[in-house]
Amino acid sequence: MITPNPQPQPPGGCFDGKKHLYAVRVYYEDTDLSGITYHANYLRWFERARSDLLRMLKIDQRAAIEAGANDPAAGGAYAVADIHLKYLRPAKLDDDVVLETRCTELGAATCRMVQRAIRGFGTDTQEILAEANLRVGFIALNGKPKRQPTEWIAAFKTVLEDKS
Repeated sequence: MITPNPQPQPPGGCFDGKKHLYAVRVYYEDTDLSGITYHANYLRWFERARSDLLRMLKIDQRAAIEAGANDPAAGGAYAVADIHLKYLRPAKLDDDVVLETRCTELGAATCRMVQRAIRGFGTDTQEILAEANLRVGFIALNGKPKRQPTEWIAAFKTVLEDKS
């Protein structure tokens, strides 16, 4: 059925409990000559998933960056402080991949996350393709660490995994 005046929306993912899920498809541009996803693309996909996680938590990164343009003490941004990425299986051309993001630890200026790229998500043949363990820090626009805004910490707490 053809819909008159369609309004496509960019992907944003969804929450499954406290996990954020974001879907991507492996396109030709994502692969090397053998049709296997180039390793750096996992980093790009994980970044997109984290950005949309923040957007869904109503964390307005752009406003924080723009605030810093007028008053450097007021603004800030998130930056990956460290990341450990393990490749387990290759994603291939035309695979549908779900990126799962979990927040595992929250500090005054940092958040630890685990991200997985999963093929066959929700099926009996589900496979983890890559897994990243990372720490993201909130920094002033001069690059120095600073406390996250109180309302942003509250937003992260809504998706923080229980340590039980």
